[in-house]
Amino acid sequence: MGKGKLTFVSLSVLFISCLHSGDSAMAQSTLVNVPSTDVVSPHKLYLEFDFTSNYAWERHGSFQSYGPRAVVGVGRDVEAGVNVAYTHLSGVSPPIEVQPNIKWRFYNNEKNGVAASAGCVLYAPITHRAGADTFGLCYMVFSKKVNGSFGPRLTGGTYALVGRDDGNGTKRGAIAGYEQPLHKRVSFVMDWFSGRNRFGYVTPGFSFATSRRSVLYSGYSIGNSGPRNHALFGFYGVTF
Repeated sequence: MGKGKLTFVSLSVLFISCLHSGDSAMAQSTLVNVPSTDVVSPHKLYLEFDFTSNYAWERHGSFQSYGPRAVVGVGRDVEAGVNVAYTHLSGVSPPIEVQPNIKWRFYNNEKNGVAASAGCVLYAPITHRAGADTFGLCYMVFSKKVNGSFGPRLTGGTYALVGRDDGNGTKRGAIAGYEQPLHKRVSFVMDWFSGRNRFGYVTPGFSFATSRRSVLYSGYSIGNSGPRNHALFGFYGVTF
């Protein structure tokens, strides 16, 4: 069986198993790339592994990014975590980054489906530091969940890059997201960072709640700055 057929069969089996498993999964700390208004529950641990690739592999301009992350609920409506990001780029050796982060959900009205959160992420290179940029991303996001089992949730907000060196693109912009349940365990998800910088992507895809505690996402990131930045994106996350 060819690689393409094997991938299709594997995804089909996974999709069917998702439809026939139990209740809905946990809330997500992010939609895809942008932060959500959700936070990890107190004393819970969320682990995730991200993978991004422009599927060019060893051709010129290829890249593959790997991103394990851990987030813990440190108190009511507060979460803190750390990400590690490594990118394999043909002909270049980008730094490995450590990305500590914190988020506070300062408003949550479940009856009206409205929530608001704010947070910051520090991007700190730990290898190949010469010429690398250390900076922070701070944001504020608001969400509105439409009533009904299949009512969508809309997210909007703004972000700013603090301490980012000049010449590295847009330093502030808008955040937007849309989540549309299609089935008890399957949702269409799309989010967007505005601007022409390392965050400037729109990413549509599908989220599969593989259990009450885990989620699988697969989508396609479309760069604001042109087709050379397009990439396949996926992650798997689980809460303990």
